[in-house]
Amino acid sequence: MTKRCYYEVLGVERSATEDELKKAYRRLTMKFHPDRNPDDPQAKEKFVEVKQAYEILADAQKRTLYDRHGHAAFEHGAGNGAAGFGDVGDIFGDIFSDIFGMGGGGRRRAARGADLRYVLDLDLEEAVAGIEKQIEVPTLVGCHHCNGTGSADGKTAACPTCRGHGRVRMQNGIFSVQQTCPHCGGAGRVIETPCRECEGEGRLHDERTLSVRIPAGVDTGDRIRLNGQGEAGPAGAAPGDLYVEVRVRPHAIFQREGDDLYCEVPIRFAQAALGAELCVPTLDGETKITVPPETQTGQMFRLRGKGVRSVRSGRTGDLLCRVAVETPVRLTRKQRELLEQFEATFADAEECAAHTPRASSWLDGVRQFWARMTA
Repeated sequence: MTKRCYYEVLGVERSATEDELKKAYRRLTMKFHPDRNPDDPQAKEKFVEVKQAYEILADAQKRTLYDRHGHAAFEHGAGNGAAGFGDVGDIFGDIFSDIFGMGGGGRRRAARGADLRYVLDLDLEEAVAGIEKQIEVPTLVGCHHCNGTGSADGKTAACPTCRGHGRVRMQNGIFSVQQTCPHCGGAGRVIETPCRECEGEGRLHDERTLSVRIPAGVDTGDRIRLNGQGEAGPAGAAPGDLYVEVRVRPHAIFQREGDDLYCEVPIRFAQAALGAELCVPTLDGETKITVPPETQTGQMFRLRGKGVRSVRSGRTGDLLCRVAVETPVRLTRKQRELLEQFEATFADAEECAAHTPRASSWLDGVRQFWARMTA
């Protein structure tokens, strides 16, 4: 099974700092922790994958090896070396490449175009339902005047510096070492007549309009990879990839945690005391919940299947409504008189304790606290 790039697993760039790696690791381990996803069999696999990626990239030496050799650096049994390389010459080839700019395989291949990152802001409704978006990405595109070759007439000639070999020899005392030709970059060929539009680069700055299909259930931090939609490579080399990173805007009513949604439902004092039937919003429209008598602030009511359908497992989360008892304001004279009459019914301490158990237990705690302080 092909392993995913560790940078892609953590959702960071290759230039990510230690703090960026740590933040990404903490966010993803919370997101995929098996205890938070008991019904998602893939969550444990992703949790382990994130942990493996962080263990490699958080270690400076391991990260250097990974950047140079990829997953092969940690696949034991591929050769005699501890790092798992099949040929000792590969190691020396990389060393000479770092020092003298020479690749172990002769001529250096043309560099691939850079990967691009695009942050796409979505409303919660768009992220939950899925949507197709048109995005405009500033990037380097292949020059249409020279078809990305950088040559005005399509002709190239042997490099005069390396005479077409792509490498030049350096003499330093008794050592003689070959390095990549600084003139042609190891290609062995140079452009005779550079294209005037791109000045021989084969690329131009432009803005590309792309259509991106966002699957239902995505959340902040999720990324969509568009192969070959990054920057064009120099002189006709392969383009990079485009990573569209989702960022969901805060919602006026709902807060999302994983596949569950939360909302606060204000109710009047009398509704909480006597019970009531309330209409509450969902992403599919309104629905009703029954609030029993003597409901307290903070009590949760769960509406199963009214949350978000997971983009990975297909499981649909729940909507949790938190009740908040609202104190009435701007009372009329009659309302104030009625409340004063109601409050007068609590004059008896024993009767008051029967109706307000939480307040009574709190007062008992305060008395015990002061007794210990004054003892």
